[in-house]
Amino acid sequence: MKKYSKSDYQYDVLIIGSGIAGLSLALHLSSKYKIMIATKSKINESATLYAQGGIAAVFDEKDSIDSHIKDTLIAGNGLCDHEVVSFIINNARQCINWLVSNGISFDIKSCSKGKINYHLTREGGHSYRRILHNADCTGREIQNNLVNKVLINNNIDVAENIIAMDLITSDNNNVYIPRRVIGAWLWNCNKKQVETCSAKVIVLATGGASRVYRYTTNPDVVSGDGIAMAWRIGCRVANLEFNQFHPTCLFYPKGQSNFLLTEALRGEGALLLRPNKSRFMLDVHERAELAPRDIVSRAIDYEIKHNNIDCVYLDITHKSPKFIHDHFPVIYNKLLKFGFDLTKDIIPVVPAAHYTCGGVIVDKSGRTDINCLYAVGEVSYTGLHGANRMASNSLLECLVYSWSIAKNLFQMLPNINLIDLLPSFKKTHYANHFFSERDIKNDLNSIKKYMWDHVGIVRTTKSLKYAKHEINILKKKINNQYVNTHLSRQMLEIRNLVQVAELIINSAINRKESRGLHFIDDYPDLLPNAFPTILIPSNYIK
Repeated sequence: MKKYSKSDYQYDVLIIGSGIAGLSLALHLSSKYKIMIATKSKINESATLYAQGGIAAVFDEKDSIDSHIKDTLIAGNGLCDHEVVSFIINNARQCINWLVSNGISFDIKSCSKGKINYHLTREGGHSYRRILHNADCTGREIQNNLVNKVLINNNIDVAENIIAMDLITSDNNNVYIPRRVIGAWLWNCNKKQVETCSAKVIVLATGGASRVYRYTTNPDVVSGDGIAMAWRIGCRVANLEFNQFHPTCLFYPKGQSNFLLTEALRGEGALLLRPNKSRFMLDVHERAELAPRDIVSRAIDYEIKHNNIDCVYLDITHKSPKFIHDHFPVIYNKLLKFGFDLTKDIIPVVPAAHYTCGGVIVDKSGRTDINCLYAVGEVSYTGLHGANRMASNSLLECLVYSWSIAKNLFQMLPNINLIDLLPSFKKTHYANHFFSERDIKNDLNSIKKYMWDHVGIVRTTKSLKYAKHEINILKKKINNQYVNTHLSRQMLEIRNLVQVAELIINSAINRKESRGLHFIDDYPDLLPNAFPTILIPSNYIK
């Protein structure tokens, strides 16, 4: 018989994650509602913090909404939801103005008669300069300013070092209401105990799942948690085969690096070179180094494999030192720590897993398949990115959807009851059995190896089936360990990562064509009709 007790925390809205999506939503809602932000590390640690490029929006007089829409649709290769693309891009300006009103600053080209002309950069796939940025550390500017706003807001509580374990639905409880999310089990990393949180609404803002790959630009906090938790309670997911590999991550053989070299470098003229200093992108695409990311990453992957080399090189030494210092101060100083001078040296680079284009299916109000559960940002599948995300559209998606979710919740929350009696976490973990961090790390490295070697930039049916077999064995082992050992953050994360790895593989196996980020040697051509890959869990209820 289940045991029930009053939850440890009660809030109107529980937001899981503390990047731009979660922070923005909390600030939108805080005028009327009590919010808890649960974050698995410090509040300022998220993928947003490391975003170098910026936010795409139409501010250039030569540019247009229609052009931004067209570029996004081209990059998405037939799989974008046109209505969603239009919705996001048409609401870009107002959401960016909201950021500015909250203290975020973007580089300014000129200011006259009260009119601000932003300094705009251009990135791959964009027909015009439309990237608003703060030098080369836009994410840090946004993250730090929003965090400061959150920390002084009396209606927002921040719970650091808290990892969400699983979501609690009304059918877990003894309340007779339509199926909905009513709370979550949380692992307190400091106290090493399970806690419960009741909420009228829960919002997943947990980021993507690129950490399943050996090389990634993502921080360690990004481990597919939201996708895995939503899947386990019956939410559909879509397009997880489309994982974007950023073309230029620093290659550093002395130690693994996840340092991304922003696309804005190529937007400002950086070239990609072979070891003999010859260019190769001129023969690949009419936009050369500014081709969409999937094309650039695949070209680099080909060069590395075909020529049996470790990396290719990024060269911006033809620009003046002043230009480089002014435009890329953070990258310049970071590279110095690795022994490279951006003004003098060509920089060794390789592709790395960067962005999850698929995720938990949501509508334009961020609602998932389960009542009172929302998702925003990289964890979600909105239909914006299609088969390939265009550079700097992701922060924009976070902004517009956090605004849209807030609009919906202002209408919905007054009609939702808080359920504060929640089932206790079922304790089946044997206190005398501890699976070591070293063992977990070995399994994690196995997941990363299988995914990188067999579900990477170029795939085959044989490699996908092999990866499926090996990941299935690991999943059974990890789930058994989860039930029979002490809990830890590492155990919770690897449980989620192996689940998401399985979903990525199943999505890739289901797509019998090469489109966008999914390139499979057995099916090199496009099918005439394009449809999203939708996976449906066994406990899905229409």
